Amino acid sequence: MAEHPVYLVDDDDSVRRSVSFMLKTSGIEVHSFVNGADFLKASRDLKPGCVLLDIRMPEMDGLEVQAELVDRGAAYPVIVMTGHGDVDLAVKAMKAGAVDFIEKPFDKKVMLAAVAEGFERIDETSQNGKRREEARLQLNCLTPREMDVLEGLATGYPNKTIGYDLGISPRTVEIHRANLMHKLEVTNFSDLLRIAFAAGLGEHD
Repeated sequence: MAEHPVYLVDDDDSVRRSVSFMLKTSGIEVHSFVNGADFLKASRDLKPGCVLLDIRMPEMDGLEVQAELVDRGAAYPVIVMTGHGDVDLAVKAMKAGAVDFIEKPFDKKVMLAAVAEGFERIDETSQNGKRREEARLQLNCLTPREMDVLEGLATGYPNKTIGYDLGISPRTVEIHRANLMHKLEVTNFSDLLRIAFAAGLGEHD
């Protein structure tokens, strides 16, 4: 059985049946939804999975469902299912972050390759989350002032600018920087920055 489930959202009963069968016989857990609203309602309680989303549905189309997921910050990789002539809509979906689009009638190999790509995206996201958590734990040993200096370094500021912003001399910044490297057990600046970036420092500047 695949590690992650697939959430299939399509208003066409025959598509839901055939795609569910195709995936289940390949050892993938599938949960089907008749429309986007039902899926969005349930999505708050669902575990991470890949979304197979029909682009053309009544009431709420695939692009609207995708936009709502993005607004919520929901980390579900989306694969858009399109009919003939929906290429412009598929391009819009890809620009909005969809992993891939597949055209009806579905080819099993293409479908499974797209789903595998979606699963990889989930694993990457959870790996990044673990890395961030580990890096933040490493930074717990730093004083607030050392954190300020590290934030400045991660943003790309020179010692002089960091010192000016913090009201301390560039020499004091240099001492804090040496202490940082000692506490974090790194011997070069690039390793120091790697930890800072993994923890999310310097992202918003």
